[in-house]
Amino acid sequence: MHFHEKPNTYVTNVEIKVSDLQRSLTYYQEIIGFKVLQQQSNRATLTADGKTALLTIVQLQTVEQKTRTTSGLYHFALLLPTRRDLANIITHFRQSGVYFGASDHDVSEALYLHDPDENGIEIYVDRPASDWTWHADQVYMVTEPLNISSILDEANGVWDGLPANTVMGHIHLSVSSLAAAEEFYTKGLGFDIVTRYGKQALFISTGRYHHHIGLNTWYSEGAPKLGENQIGLKTYTLRLDNEVQAHTLKENLRQLGAPVLTIDDGFQTEDPAGNVILLKY
Repeated sequence: MHFHEKPNTYVTNVEIKVSDLQRSLTYYQEIIGFKVLQQQSNRATLTADGKTALLTIVQLQTVEQKTRTTSGLYHFALLLPTRRDLANIITHFRQSGVYFGASDHDVSEALYLHDPDENGIEIYVDRPASDWTWHADQVYMVTEPLNISSILDEANGVWDGLPANTVMGHIHLSVSSLAAAEEFYTKGLGFDIVTRYGKQALFISTGRYHHHIGLNTWYSEGAPKLGENQIGLKTYTLRLDNEVQAHTLKENLRQLGAPVLTIDDGFQTEDPAGNVILLKY
């Protein structure tokens, strides 16, 4: 899990907009296995360990329907500590009648599903980093069928919600221009490109992780940004190493013409596709 510790830059919290807070709370507690950390009338913060906020859900007062594809959230990804944890949640999903997709990415084994508002979710476990294949500075990633029976061999039948040391492994974003996103995230925020996946997707990280952020234009090339009253991503938070790094990134972003706003413990910016990022240290 050292990929999700300082000095790396990594995602800590994702904030999504939903249409019905109670329905989402039921889903995220009973199906995904979160605990409620804080709750107000129109928002709730969810946790795996009882103290660290991983997901924040916000109910919109007015929901504006999407008439076309927008940029925004492709999925957020919860990283489980062990393969047995993945086996146990597969068993839980099956017993709960939950449909999910599954893929083997060589670096990881992953499940895919959607919440009641169609917000994308990935739940995955990493293979040991020593087993990842690197070609210079590019990591080998594929999308192949997942050997679920092999994973289930490790199940012990115990599912009591998300394990306490679950982390927000990465976020995958739909963007309107891959070239603009690449410039923003590499020159502005200092991420390294670790995989180019065809001409429409890019995976970036720090500290040689397989990816802290995924970026794609599979359905969103030239798409407008998500509306304020549309369901989907509201913000996501990146953890920075220190104030010196924050100062450097602010200067980089200003040179790119990106917005920089001061917030508690850090600053806020917005990528070229309209995704709002909170950067804290």
